[in-house]
Amino acid sequence: MTAFRPGFLLLSAAFLGLAVLSAPLAQAAGGSSDSPQVMAPADPDFTAGKAAIDRKDWATAVPLFQKVVARDDKNADAYNWLGYALRNQGDYPNALIAYGRALAVNPKHRGAHEYLGEAYLKMNNLPMAEQQLGKLDSLCTFGCPEYTELKDKIAAFKAGKPS
Repeated sequence: MTAFRPGFLLLSAAFLGLAVLSAPLAQAAGGSSDSPQVMAPADPDFTAGKAAIDRKDWATAVPLFQKVVARDDKNADAYNWLGYALRNQGDYPNALIAYGRALAVNPKHRGAHEYLGEAYLKMNNLPMAEQQLGKLDSLCTFGCPEYTELKDKIAAFKAGKPS
């Protein structure tokens, strides 16, 4: 008869907990449980472009993100940030194109839907902004910051308050 060992049971539970917790992390990083994780080096233009956006230096951000998407036309995040910088420069037609490309790469890109909705508000196109809010509503089952942000901006727009 095998004696009950509480320490063994706790150790087994700990290993099971680690396995359960680490699986989503590996998948979130884009890997699988049967392959080693290799992180791609950060694109220096993307990093510099994001820093320029953080400083609200749109004129610097735009060409940096243009370089990123020229090298990687499947980078939805870079297209989204390019659209953001263009929109903040007041270049709405090219911002719409950039957001459209982000959504062509990733139709569920919540940031692109939010920023596209904000661009439509800047262009006084409430119905198109509300359409993006509807798309976010379907993507954000339990709500998400992008939905809340666009919803608040639409409410402010309807109240006549500038965003």
